[in-house]
Amino acid sequence: VQLQASGGGLVQPGGSLRLSCAASGTDAFRIAAMGWYRQAPGKQREWVAVMVSGGATNYVDSVKDRFTISRDYAKNMVYLQMNSLKPEDTAVYYCNLVAKIRSNEYNYYGQGTQVTVSS
Repeated sequence: VQLQASGGGLVQPGGSLRLSCAASGTDAFRIAAMGWYRQAPGKQREWVAVMVSGGATNYVDSVKDRFTISRDYAKNMVYLQMNSLKPEDTAVYYCNLVAKIRSNEYNYYGQGTQVTVSS
């Protein structure tokens, strides 16, 4: 499984960015969910958003009403639209895929894309 994230960059507070993640090597199993994590300097990795296979979504409280996760099932892509960005959103953002193989679930992560919110 390979997860290629892109779309990070430097943005001013209040600005927007759209992260994209392309998944490949997924033909042998069912994708239970895709989502995003982030890790700020000196902090542990934090879960940000998830979309399960049925389409339901969930977000960490700090990004609710600002971030929106979406998927393109045909292209095996997941996106994170980030609006009203704050300096505390600065982090490396990682794409996550949960694979369902028989009765077990396996987590995969991409290489990360840097998001910096600063004036």
